[in-house]
Amino acid sequence: MDFSSTSVVSRGSWLLRKWSRKIWVRASLFSLAAIATALLAGVVGPYIEADLQIKLAADSVGGILNILASSMLAVTTFSLSIMVSAYSSATSNVTPHSTKLLLSDSVAQNTLATFIGSFLFSIVGIIGLAAGLYSDTGRIVLFFATLVVILVITTALLRWIEQLGKFGRVGDTIDRVEAAATPPICEWGRSHRLGARPAVAIPASALPLAAESTGHIQHIDMEKLAKLADDHDLTIHIVALPGAYVHAERAIAQIEGRPDDTARAAIAACFSIGRHREYDQDPRFGLIVLSEIASRALSPAVNDPGTAIEVIGAGLRTLLAYGEACAKPADDRFARLHGPNLEVADLFDAFFNPIARDGAALVEVQLRLQFALEALAGSAPALFGAAACEQSARASRRGAEAMTAAHDRAALAQRARWAGAGWVSDC
Repeated sequence: MDFSSTSVVSRGSWLLRKWSRKIWVRASLFSLAAIATALLAGVVGPYIEADLQIKLAADSVGGILNILASSMLAVTTFSLSIMVSAYSSATSNVTPHSTKLLLSDSVAQNTLATFIGSFLFSIVGIIGLAAGLYSDTGRIVLFFATLVVILVITTALLRWIEQLGKFGRVGDTIDRVEAAATPPICEWGRSHRLGARPAVAIPASALPLAAESTGHIQHIDMEKLAKLADDHDLTIHIVALPGAYVHAERAIAQIEGRPDDTARAAIAACFSIGRHREYDQDPRFGLIVLSEIASRALSPAVNDPGTAIEVIGAGLRTLLAYGEACAKPADDRFARLHGPNLEVADLFDAFFNPIARDGAALVEVQLRLQFALEALAGSAPALFGAAACEQSARASRRGAEAMTAAHDRAALAQRARWAGAGWVSDC
């Protein structure tokens, strides 16, 4: 699933990417290609010359197609049951928000599309043979096309077998969420406010622009928004970031200038609002999903602190990547657009606070949490220092109140002393 460079793409490109991740798209394209291949064999066959031995080999194509048709139908049904089981397992054992990443898995989609396409290729070929659509040379073309299809099926099966060992497992899901969370948050670090200028005081004369529907902001078309501001001599203040839950009574932007109704409608259309959050432009969502995985693992019913520790490592890598991206010069390309900064405290609250709460009594989780916070504060003190110190103090208080063993409390207090050591200026 490719999430790279999605922060400033146009709405049309974003919708196309979102549409292309749906499982039926690849299945339909593979199926159409397979049907076209089977029909093409009958068209180009009369123009090809072949010797007798190849013609004799091509006579067996009907039996091969029958085998493919029966086996591909069974394999497709079996693969679908495996995928449904993996989605159910991820929903119950990890978090429901992770199923979107499994649904868009390229290996699973290509495998299912290959099986369905091969089945339809076989059916069309069998029908063509029964109807006498293929000449002797047409059978030869169909024979070699069938060999290519068998090679594609074998490759897809080998990749699918390798994928089955980890598909839907907790560790694999954590890796997928980390891979989905890292590019958007790094893009925010590089572009700073999606390319808008820093927020400034909004004059009282500015006109509020309310959301057209109720839901989460999934995408903001910054390029089109900037063009509308230039064309109508406007200054647009973005007040609701991707991921925010909006409704008709909440302003998503404030507009300086005199936009007419057409311009206001066009500006509102730049904000894509849907029922569910998307990873593409929402830097907090990936961290929230990671914390949900850790919270599920720390629940009394699961009691799996090892998974929570693994999640902390994934979140640490994601936030470190964000810090590296923020170290580069800001890309404030849209002069007439202003927007709020991404608050590090909000990122830390979204990720660390639920883990510290649910793992308060587990010393191994608390120690790893302190380790991650210390690493973040040390990597970028100006960016992460204050938030890391605040989260460290909260986690230490939670642990001191929840842990029953004195030596666990002492170990946590010893580990959390970094926050008061003075080497982080904001502590």
